[in-house]
Amino acid sequence: MIKLSMRIISLSSGSEGNMTYVESENVKVLVDIGLSCNEAVKRLSIIGVKPDQIDVILVTHEHNDHIKGVDAFSYKYDVPVFAHRYVWDNMNLKLLKTPSKNRRFYETDGFKLRDIEVKAIPLQHDVPCFGYVFENNGSKASILTDIGHTNERILDCIRGSQLVYLEANYDKDMLANGTKYPPALKRRISGGHGHISNDEAALVIRALVPTGTRQIVLSHLSKENNTPMLAYTYISDRLKEFGIIEGVHVKIDVATTEIGTMFKL
Repeated sequence: MIKLSMRIISLSSGSEGNMTYVESENVKVLVDIGLSCNEAVKRLSIIGVKPDQIDVILVTHEHNDHIKGVDAFSYKYDVPVFAHRYVWDNMNLKLLKTPSKNRRFYETDGFKLRDIEVKAIPLQHDVPCFGYVFENNGSKASILTDIGHTNERILDCIRGSQLVYLEANYDKDMLANGTKYPPALKRRISGGHGHISNDEAALVIRALVPTGTRQIVLSHLSKENNTPMLAYTYISDRLKEFGIIEGVHVKIDVATTEIGTMFKL
């Protein structure tokens, strides 16, 4: 029998709330809880996980769509909250119920969660923000949202990941032509310290496929400036220009506010 290294599933993705579940043989991790505590518990139950089985909550950054339910979940189920010290500097006053013993921070770019090696990747968001690479028993998966912009340092960290949850926040035309966002917010989103577009996501995938990436999950789509079908179609078409065929060289899924596919590595 083949032994699984990790199981990973998006439980919610997008500006309305983000939460991803990562499991190995010895540890169960939630990356962010951008939903209410009750909704987080409900979604965990659907995939057969009890809230008191969660070993750690790993936080990317302190925006509400990533930490909405963290405080209540940690308090109610006595779960440690791990984040970079710079993230805690912004998050301390937002997590008032989390007891001192559960406020854990890291300062290095690498650490272990039992049998999973974790690498934290500083991202170019408008607050301290980190992506995460998980490695166990030869398998590698990465979660990168709220990227701002990519560079070789970031790409080097995630190359070789079989599975990547990759931000594809906005379509450039929808953002430019939309009437709901003021100009200042549009500049923040697209200005290099906000989010990355479908175009930028396609370039990241182009760089990753030759290194062994076979599954991409487009993540953190804007409700106002993108759609799942647009992101999938546009990025698939861009990849064709580079000789990369979706379904042949790489599989592309789209994470939404609904529970996604459970990937087994």
